[in-house]
Order: sequence, then C-alpha cells, then structure tokens
Amino acid sequence: MIAPHKPHLIIVGSSNTDLVIQCDRLPQPGETLLGGAFARFAGGKGANQAVAAARAGARVTFIGAHGNDDFGRAAKAGLRREGIDVKYFHERRQVPSGVALILIGGRDRQNLIAVAKSANDTLSAADVRAARSNFRQADAVVAQLEVPLPAVQAAAELASEAGIPFILNPAPARKLPAKLLRLVDTLTPNEHEAGVVGQGARRTVVTLGARGVLVGKLRIPAPKVKPVDTVGAGDCFTAWLAVGIAEGLSLEDAARRAVRAASIAVTRPGAQPGMPYRREVR
Repeated sequence: MIAPHKPHLIIVGSSNTDLVIQCDRLPQPGETLLGGAFARFAGGKGANQAVAAARAGARVTFIGAHGNDDFGRAAKAGLRREGIDVKYFHERRQVPSGVALILIGGRDRQNLIAVAKSANDTLSAADVRAARSNFRQADAVVAQLEVPLPAVQAAAELASEAGIPFILNPAPARKLPAKLLRLVDTLTPNEHEAGVVGQGARRTVVTLGARGVLVGKLRIPAPKVKPVDTVGAGDCFTAWLAVGIAEGLSLEDAARRAVRAASIAVTRPGAQPGMPYRREVR
C-alpha cells in the first residue's frame, strides 16, 4: 500500500518498559497465580503510538521523558531504530524511566496494568513548547494522558496554532477541562473512557475491543482473529487513525484501516514489537 505522501506526526506522551506475565486467567484480588511466562517489551502509550505511526508510513517526532538508566537508554535506542526523531525525548537525572507491570490472561487475553511514577510525570509544557518549530512542519499531533495535563494542553495549543489536527487518546481516563476538549479534532476513547472524559471534541471514535469501533452511529466491525496479547491495541488504532487523518482520508476510511491494523497487533506478543507495518495492512 503506497501512501499519497509521507505525513509528519508529532506524538507527545509516555515511554515505559513493560514487564509482562502471561497467565491462564487474570487473578482475583488477593489471589496469587503461579507458573506464568515472563517477558520484557518496550511500551508506554506515547512510544507505542510513535512506533505504530512510523510503521504505518509516517515521519514521527516523539516528545517525552526518560530516566538516566538502562530502561531509558534502551527505550530511546528502540525508537531511534524505528526511524523516529528522539531529539525531544528528554533525559531526566535521578528519576527512573517508566515501568509498567502487566498481567495478561483469560480466553480473550485481556490485561491488567499498573504504571509506576517515573520520568513520564516530569514532562512539562515547556518541554513541549521547545519543539514549537516542529509543529509548524507537522500534519497532525497525537497525545494521551500518561503524562501531565499541562504538557497535553501545550501540545493541543501548538497544534491549534499551526492549524493541524490534534488527536487525543484519553487514557488513562479522567475528566478533562473544556479548554482542552475544545482543541481536540478527534477523541479516541474506549467505552469506559467515553463515559468519563466528557464532551466537547469535534469528533469522537469509540473503540469497542473485539467488536470494532463506533464512528458516530456507524459501527465498523473488527476482523475475527485469535488474540495473543491485547496490550497496545488501542495505541495501534489511534496511531493509524491519526496517520489516515494526516493523509487526508475520511474519518470512516481512516478508522476502517486502523481497525485492520489493530486486529493484526493483537495476534502478536508485545506492544511495540506487535505493531504491523504498512505493507501488512490491506
């Protein structure tokens, strides 16, 4: 699949190292399960979306923060290998890089995730504004809520100033101020997040997991696949949707392609390793 042009996306967000245990099922509160397989993957919603967008054919600038540790250095090296601009992936001294503890289990391979306090929590509006010149050259901006809200607000304001779409994946869910929602071109919540974040975005696409997505009142079904790991599926969808918007596709066409991409991602282990390449999404 050949893109009409190679869009430039700016992605503002988190970077984590995912420490994953595969279980036959997810544990109940207070329960210990033994014997799960362990793996370590590159993750974090922002970095996941950056990798997904790069593999979708976009030129990507990533704005985030990491610690001066092995996890942070590995995260930056991994993004660089994907061809992502990491000039604004800031190093923080005496603050750990992001870490997420993830359990995956059950027939549908659903997940439970806990994220530690880290360098992600230090990303500031000033860090985002330092990349102002890049916003003037970009086609779309993407953010999530695993970094402080002032950084997200700054990204939205710079996107508005540059006259380009701002796509917000409102996860983890929280109530959002009207001044931010007014600047959102496209919001991509899941069903739970849609009930929390509030209204005010220009357009909303609700992800429904294995049932696909809702674009307005239109439900776009997801291809039936055998899931292996659903971590990062929403990030894959948001990134591919943003690339489609940046390329000038209609929201419906961008969503259809993004659903196909996400359906491939869930058949593979690991958030970033599982992101499909453009040639795979037909």
